[in-house]
Amino acid sequence: MDRPTCHHVFCSLPHHFGNNASISDLDRGITLQEFSEFCAKWGLLRRGVAVFWVLTAALSGCSADSDSALPVAPAAAPANRCGSDGFLATELFGALQARLQWNAADLECEGMPRPDGDGARLRFAGDLEGRQIAFINALPDLRRGVAGKELPSMVTVIEEGSGRFFSTVDSNVCWTDIAELEAIDPSDANYRIGGRLYCVAPLTQVNGASEILIRDLEFRGLLTWGGS
Repeated sequence: MDRPTCHHVFCSLPHHFGNNASISDLDRGITLQEFSEFCAKWGLLRRGVAVFWVLTAALSGCSADSDSALPVAPAAAPANRCGSDGFLATELFGALQARLQWNAADLECEGMPRPDGDGARLRFAGDLEGRQIAFINALPDLRRGVAGKELPSMVTVIEEGSGRFFSTVDSNVCWTDIAELEAIDPSDANYRIGGRLYCVAPLTQVNGASEILIRDLEFRGLLTWGGS
C-alpha cells in the first residue's frame, strides 16, 4: 500500500492523487542541536562584545534566567486562504461522528492543480474537539473556469496527529457538484470555488478496519490554478 506523505499544506496518498513525489512547502523548524549551537555561538561573542548582553536578554531560550527575557511579539497570523466567505458544512457518521459548521475564521483552505496536471484538489481543515480534521477532495475532471456536476471525486479524510486516514477505494463512490467557479480577478489565476460533495458509500480506513460516512458536504474556498 502506498505510504501517505504529509507536508503541512497537503497530506496525500499517491494512489489517490496520482503522484509519488513528495509535495512539501514545509518551513523546517530549528532543531534542538541547532538551537544549542546558536546559543553557544552567541555566548562566545557575548564575552567579547558587551552589546550582545542586550541581545541575549531578548533570546529567552539562551538565558538561564528566563524571567529576565524581553517579551517577544507573537508571529503574525497567516493570510486567510479561504476567502472572506469560505466555509465547510457536513455531518460525519461512523468512526468520526460530528456535525461540522466551519466558517472562514475556523478553516485552513488550500486549492491547487493536481501534480499530474489532471484537474485540481481542495483541502479544508479545522478543529474538532481538539483534533485537526482535514478533508482532501481530488477532482481529476475539473477544468479551469468550468463548473460542472457529478464530477468523480477521490476523497480522503485525515485525523491529523493520530495516523488515521479514511479514503475512497475508487472513483465510483463520491461525486462533486461545482456550482461556483469564477475568477476573483481576470488578471490572475485565483478562483472562488464552491459546491457540494456527496458519497454513496463509506470511506474506509486505510490503516485499520473503521469507516466513516460523509453525508452531503458543502464548501466554499479558493483555488489557485497557477500560471496562465
